[in-house]
Parts: sequence; C-alpha cells; structure tokens
Amino acid sequence: MTYTLIKEKLDKGKIIILDGAIGGELEKLGAPMDKDLWVGKCSIDSPDLVFKVHENYIKAGADVITTNTYALAPTSMKQYGYESYINDWNKKSVEIAKKAVKNSAKEVAVAGSVSTYGSWHTLGMEKLKIGFDEHLKILEDTGIDLIFLEAMTSETDTIENLLECSQKITLPIWLSISCALDPKSKKIMLGYQESINNTKVKIYDDFESAIKKFSSIHSGPILISHSDIKIINDALKVLKSNHTSFIGTYPNNGYFEKPHWKLTDDVTPESYLNDAKLWIKSGAQIIGGCCGVGPDLIKSISVLKNT
Repeated sequence: MTYTLIKEKLDKGKIIILDGAIGGELEKLGAPMDKDLWVGKCSIDSPDLVFKVHENYIKAGADVITTNTYALAPTSMKQYGYESYINDWNKKSVEIAKKAVKNSAKEVAVAGSVSTYGSWHTLGMEKLKIGFDEHLKILEDTGIDLIFLEAMTSETDTIENLLECSQKITLPIWLSISCALDPKSKKIMLGYQESINNTKVKIYDDFESAIKKFSSIHSGPILISHSDIKIINDALKVLKSNHTSFIGTYPNNGYFEKPHWKLTDDVTPESYLNDAKLWIKSGAQIIGGCCGVGPDLIKSISVLKNT
C-alpha cells in the first residue's frame, strides 16, 4: 500500500490498522534476545522468524507493518560495538518487511522505525541528533512508505530534536509518544509506566503542554504508544484537543519484568475491540498495539476498517 492510499483513507475518515509488538512475538517463536540490542539482531540471526512475525500481522489485517529497526538506532549500535553494521542491518530489516508484503499480495505499507533506543541525555543532544539524522537517511534511502518516530519513554527535548531532524527528509512522518498517570496528581503526563498498576512511573512534562510543543513543530499524525490501555482514551481526548492532524494509538498489554514482558490476563480480543471503539469515538483513526499486543488482538480490531 503506498502512502497515497493510506492518506486517502485517513482523509475519508477510515481507520488504519497497525501491527503489534515485534520483540514479544519473536520471543514466542524462539528468537534469542541480545543483551544490548534486544530484538535488533534478530533480523540477522533469525530473519525467517522476523519474516514470520510480519506475515502474521499482515494476515491479521494490518495496513501498516513496522520494520525491525527500533533497536538498530545508530547511537545505540555504536555504543555496543556494532558501528560497522549500521547500514547493513537496517537495510536487511527493511528488506524482510518488504518481502513479507510482496509475498502477501496485499496492500500493506512499510513504516521504518526510528527510535530513541539507547539515546541517553548523558551523551548530549548534538550526538543524539547525529544518530537521528543517520538513521532517518538510511531508512529514507530504502524506499519505504513512511517513517515512525518512536519516541516512547523519551523526554520533551529529545522528542523536539528528533522532530527537527525528521524535517530534513521527504517521507511522511508519524510521531509516537508515551504517557502515564501521575499517582500523586492523578493527571496524565508525558512519561511512562515502569510497573503494573502505575505504582512506579517516570514523569517528564505536563502532557497537554508537551503536545502543544510537538504540534507546533510537527504537522503529521501523532500517536500514543507504549502506554497503559486504561489511560489511552483520556489521553486521546487531550491529544485531539491540541493537535489538528490525525491521531491514533498503539498501547501496551502488560508490564516489563526484566528481562521479559509480562502479559495481563484481563485483555482479550473482545475487550481490546471494545476499547478501540472508544478510542475511535475520541478521534483516533490509526490503531495498533505495542508491547504485549499480538496478532490475535490486531485481528480483533481489523473489523474496524469496515465501519
């Protein structure tokens, strides 16, 4: 699916379905996780399994699949001694995603994931920007359909700099950010949940203020990702009120208990579909899943494309 077709559907008020988690699904299939690059090396060590994950999401009804490049951020690869593989491993990940689409004969777009994985403030913003520029250029040159700026768990200034770097390329840009409920104020904030039931959260900024900053730089879609399903609807309402372009979400199911992602038992295909219907009422047109959301949940919401 070319981006033109995606845009046409969005302009007509249609729903676009994203894929779900990649790392968790690869673990289920037996792919080893690297201690430094997490799921990144799977495109090299387990390419058939990466292909299978993409294939499963396409079969589940995804309109957009995301390349396995989230953990292949140049900044991170350099820090862990993989600098000489930056180009090859990112291009290989794109190649696998494109192959899955071609093999399916379906209209599916390929989104390149450019993340803030391994982008710590201690490195300084100039070094981070160099890494962002490098990753964006590598993926743009592969001929993918769009770029996902997956800035989940990141601070406001990191996201602003990532957005500024993305203005140098010509591909459509979608931004995703995370949010969390402040246990003290009970207010939604830019940040992320570090444990189940919001008992431990990392807070960066007032969510509404952050959205206004990002919206002043970025005119493309903004999505809420890597966030607790329970707060998504309220967060979408804030997002809708402060951003004039398309909005969406791909939330978590569960929590991280190092070194594995733990699912919660109360999220079923039926409940995920019901939640997604509420998100649509709040303005979301782009819906998928992040950590803990697999093909079964994506399949359950794929019916929304026909509403």
